[in-house]
Amino acid sequence: MSVLEPFGTRLRRAMDERGPLCVGIDPHASLLADWGLNDDVAGLERFSRTVVEALADRVAVLKPQSAFFERFGSRGVAVLEKSVEEARAAGALVVMDAKRGDIGSTMAAYAETFLHKDAPLFSDALTVSPYLGYGSLRPAVELARESGAGLFVLALTSNPEGAEVQHSVRPGDDGGPNVGARMLAHLARENAGEGPMGSFGAVVGATLGDLSSYDLAINGPLLAPGIGAQGATPADLPRVFGAAVGHVVPNVSRGVLRHGPDAASLRASADRFAEQIRAAVAAV
Repeated sequence: MSVLEPFGTRLRRAMDERGPLCVGIDPHASLLADWGLNDDVAGLERFSRTVVEALADRVAVLKPQSAFFERFGSRGVAVLEKSVEEARAAGALVVMDAKRGDIGSTMAAYAETFLHKDAPLFSDALTVSPYLGYGSLRPAVELARESGAGLFVLALTSNPEGAEVQHSVRPGDDGGPNVGARMLAHLARENAGEGPMGSFGAVVGATLGDLSSYDLAINGPLLAPGIGAQGATPADLPRVFGAAVGHVVPNVSRGVLRHGPDAASLRASADRFAEQIRAAVAAV
């Protein structure tokens, strides 16, 4: 198995050269309809190909949401495989948004699916859920290191329900760090000594307001959903992320995708977001 440069190194370079923007590939039924496409495999394929052809040569990261492909069965997964292959060939880094999380051999199998260099669905990074305990992610951490891939661990997510788990503290640990803060601390240890940026990132919502009570300096990327349709703007990023804003990879999905199926409109929207994000980061 050939080994890539570490994901963090490749991501830092892509962010510097193309701008710190991640665009989701989220072919849900309503968006297919908005594009005038049928909610079937042919519509899925047309949608995904259009996004990849329009954006993969200019944005730093594309993030397909696996669920929207899996719902069509094996033919949908085949479209996902092709989309990943073509996006990476055009120079975009691919973050597979699958949010996998399990224990033991099952977690190892998920890791083999998305993080083994020779797997059909190999992606540059994978979103994972640590809520069976951070240690349950160890098979994915180890394989990511071996293959030069990365992980984005759910830490402080933008959905309101997330606080029920992520803001909780362990029994008898009153006043101690909550679960979200513990995830950030684990990631800081994974990335210790890595440069220019570690490969193990956190998912931290851009809609969460002031996060100054959290130590976001994990020496790794912070994938930040919530820009656009969820209400956050690029101008909000310094206020939310403070000094860590230079490691933030804002994710925009509907805010860009609503401009399809016209490829030029997709590109223009992505370029606008990338420039606005650059300006917000530069201001800090």
